[in-house]
Amino acid sequence: LAHGGRPLADGRRALREYGISGGSTVNGLGRLRGGCAVMAVLLADESTHVNQMLFDALTVLQHRGQDAAGMVTNMGKQLSLRKGNGLVASVFSQESMLQLRGSMGIGHCRYPTAGGSSCAEAQPLYTNYPYGLCISHNGNLTNAHALTLQVEAICRHVNTQSDSELLLNIFSEALSKVRTEGSDSLDSDAIFYACSVVFKKCIGGFAVAILINNVGVVCFRDPLGIRPLMYGQREQPGGLADYAIGSESVGIDTVTDASSRHFELVRDIAPGEAVFFPKGGMPPIARQCVPSARLCPCLFEYVYFARPDSVIDGVPVYEARLQMGMKLAERIKLLYPDSWQEIDVVVPVPDTARTSALSLAEALDRPYREGFIKNRYIARTFIMPGQAARKKGVRVKLNTIKCEFKGKNVLLVDDSIVRGTTSKEIVQMARDAGAANVFFCSAAPPVRFPNVYGIDIPTRTELIANGREELQIARMIDVDWLVYQDLQDLKTAVQEINPALTGCTFEASVFDGKYVTGDIGDEYFASQARRKQEKKEEALAAKLSNSVTFLGADGGGNQNACNVRVAGTRPSASAQQQSAECDSLFNKTSGYSVKSNPVDNLAPSVN
Repeated sequence: LAHGGRPLADGRRALREYGISGGSTVNGLGRLRGGCAVMAVLLADESTHVNQMLFDALTVLQHRGQDAAGMVTNMGKQLSLRKGNGLVASVFSQESMLQLRGSMGIGHCRYPTAGGSSCAEAQPLYTNYPYGLCISHNGNLTNAHALTLQVEAICRHVNTQSDSELLLNIFSEALSKVRTEGSDSLDSDAIFYACSVVFKKCIGGFAVAILINNVGVVCFRDPLGIRPLMYGQREQPGGLADYAIGSESVGIDTVTDASSRHFELVRDIAPGEAVFFPKGGMPPIARQCVPSARLCPCLFEYVYFARPDSVIDGVPVYEARLQMGMKLAERIKLLYPDSWQEIDVVVPVPDTARTSALSLAEALDRPYREGFIKNRYIARTFIMPGQAARKKGVRVKLNTIKCEFKGKNVLLVDDSIVRGTTSKEIVQMARDAGAANVFFCSAAPPVRFPNVYGIDIPTRTELIANGREELQIARMIDVDWLVYQDLQDLKTAVQEINPALTGCTFEASVFDGKYVTGDIGDEYFASQARRKQEKKEEALAAKLSNSVTFLGADGGGNQNACNVRVAGTRPSASAQQQSAECDSLFNKTSGYSVKSNPVDNLAPSVN
């Protein structure tokens, strides 16, 4: 989809026609942890600023990551970056917001699924060459170790343990190969070439927004569409528009300005697709970079991570969770045809399970009651490291309304059961409040396997459902009986909302152990465990030697945050010709054979 601009002889469109020239630094040819948030906003009026919009969007996406937050804005050739550990509200102060000026920018909320928790790994990440690039990334690369070796082999420095830095280096290296020295022109092929190289080399789940200094923002989604990404627009005079890109539609819905005009959701970015949004409000340009791409959305987005008011891949999350509750009620009746009638009241475990519990109660014709009150000023349980802190955290976060439990047979509904520690504590709280019997059901199937695509689910040995049946788990968490959602029922609950998903392969590895990228096995987990131990030892050694110290520079209350002002730079480099491998490898329309390993589907190997 190419809109606007002057058609070139070969069908490309010069970004000069979008007003990107005249000094532009760009040259070249055209309970669980994880679920980071990506956000980007571009405004047609270049005299306005996106800082408040990004702040508001990141705040409503805070549920996706509470370890760190950051944003970078672009005004002219000036990039202004602010990031740090902590919640959005604590990272950005009044003073720092005033420095984040510009009509386009990207933001990020992080929970570390790869790398560590250092402030240096908070996003967006920045590299100055070529052109000045910043990245926000949600997901996880399963071949990060191999990519590290590749990146270091071309003399690029890897400063963090974050796989997002690897992705940024691969994109920037590819873009540098197709730049034209001494020219201000740039067409979209250069950007899409760099995206295609990323698709070729990177394996895993990823949704990415990359800001190119004084040019625009390019967004793309992994070839299997595991991690969500979508965009919306708001019409402006003169055929222009403002654009917002986010991990969830709720981030786009809440973006507004003093005029109170909202963005309208346009569509999800397709698997293997890259969409370039030029600065200044010109229409986006999209290209499918991976012909073999197919949609394998993550089921856990619908079960747990996404907000209920979001829409992902055409599925309203709220409606999907209502369906899950109804499917779960049918299963309860099937497995316990007599004893289910003893249920007096249905009580959800706040907050995610509320929607499923509501429809389940209706299907069972039992009253729905709020039996737990949540302290909203305590971080999510999964934020706390270690089982002891997690166990203590349940009592701090939740308190019971005793009249809803005393003398009653209570059915507790939760979104999932992972380690079982939290579930056991909640069951004990119900018994302490006087419940006669406690039944338990999970809106998700048993979580038996780790996730490698951006959700930090523990190792298999930590999962309570690993190697155990429902009766064993019921005894471990001390309930009278336990019912899990059936996996096929879960898939059907989502597909019934959007029939277009019928027949698609969901990313459901945490339930069935099937990893859609085809590169994950026992050897992968063994090597991950070894490298994790090596990193711990290296970190301990570095701490003991006190070789590196990171200092905050905000002068305010958050000592883990920093503001960085980055000037546009143009390092000298020899002129290089555009490579033809992008078109030859990624834009085939026929005769493409599908190989057994999905990774091999992307393209033949490149020397």
